[in-house]
Amino acid sequence: MLASTALVCLMVPGLALFYGGMVAAKSVLNMIMMTFGSVALVGCIWVVYGYSASFGDSIGGAGILGDVTEYFGLSGVMKDDPKAVIPLSVFAAFQALFAALTAALICGAISDRIKFGAWMAFTGIWVTLVYLPVAHWVFAFDGENVVGGWIVNKLGAIDFAGGTAVHINSGAAALAVILVLGKRIGWQKGAKNGERPHNLPLVMLGAGLLWFGWFGFNGGSALTSSNAASVVVLNTFTATCSAMLGWLVVEKLRDGHPTSLGAASGAIAGLVAITPSCGAVSPLGALALGAIGGAVCALAVGLKYKFGYDDSLDVVGIHLVGGVTGTLLVGILGTADAPNGVDGLLYGGGLSLLGKQAVGAFAVLAYSFGMTWLIAKVLDKTMGLRVRPEVEQEGVDVHLHAESAYDLTHSPTTAPTPEPAAAG
Repeated sequence: MLASTALVCLMVPGLALFYGGMVAAKSVLNMIMMTFGSVALVGCIWVVYGYSASFGDSIGGAGILGDVTEYFGLSGVMKDDPKAVIPLSVFAAFQALFAALTAALICGAISDRIKFGAWMAFTGIWVTLVYLPVAHWVFAFDGENVVGGWIVNKLGAIDFAGGTAVHINSGAAALAVILVLGKRIGWQKGAKNGERPHNLPLVMLGAGLLWFGWFGFNGGSALTSSNAASVVVLNTFTATCSAMLGWLVVEKLRDGHPTSLGAASGAIAGLVAITPSCGAVSPLGALALGAIGGAVCALAVGLKYKFGYDDSLDVVGIHLVGGVTGTLLVGILGTADAPNGVDGLLYGGGLSLLGKQAVGAFAVLAYSFGMTWLIAKVLDKTMGLRVRPEVEQEGVDVHLHAESAYDLTHSPTTAPTPEPAAAG
């Protein structure tokens, strides 16, 4: 678990580079700052009341929210519990990164146009009102004298590592914020004239770091070094490979060329899709699930041009659509031979599991979208979310952070010596 926590921590710079490479050079530092800033803020919230709200005993036994006073300040996690499979402290650190990364995912949808202070305020409120309840629903298992969340315990839906709590949650939230914030200047419905990625090697490097860290994200969710964790890691790798190929095939057929940006995006789509299902499917099932997820997400990113919402870095197309796809496919491709031990439709399990997966997925989607829209709307009416037009056009890096990612001009320290006048 210590190793898995370290792997997940590496996903923070991975996400920053992945997002940073896809924006314009004038916005890359702001994107990196929003990623790291949200992680820092959520880490502090997690210690004070976040862990308790997610994993404390459910208030009133309803499975909606944990008791925020039970682990307030994480003061109780330092005691050694000989009955615990793993120390509570390392589990708290592991889950803190889940919360932080979920919030950070949202910023990719709203690049180039949101105030940094407004983003930080949004992050703190969103984690408190949206992520913490949803994490309780999905991740808090019932225990001895402890009541957990309603999705995992009462509904019985399967989400091994966060397809609903992380990806559907962040994707639905991203869509809501986009609709409140509006489009970037120059972005028009039906016209693919948004800012081009300024550094594709950074995108590929970020995707590689995310892929590496995802083994800790999914494998660590088994909470033990076991056969279950090993199957999860194998499925995570397998689905990512097939998803990358699925995305590239769609690109080739639709646009005529397979691209490096498509390869990186396809890998992330596969990682998203396999997150809820990595403990429920066979390796062949992971291949099929990844290919479907990669192809579906490649098609879904074009929806923003059809419907006119400016999802800058395709958070909706990859995380929302990929999360829903992977969550629902558990009900079709799940096999009792896998660690979760439940058969889906193709293995004779009927429609029961698929129905549970659908209820869990769309409950999180609806709650996250509705609550996030309300949060964004209130912040927009009070402190204002959007930067001034001239800031957006000239670049948020210089205006918001007084920095530039690249020194593209050379200013000599002394004036050049003038050439002598020609004779005569």
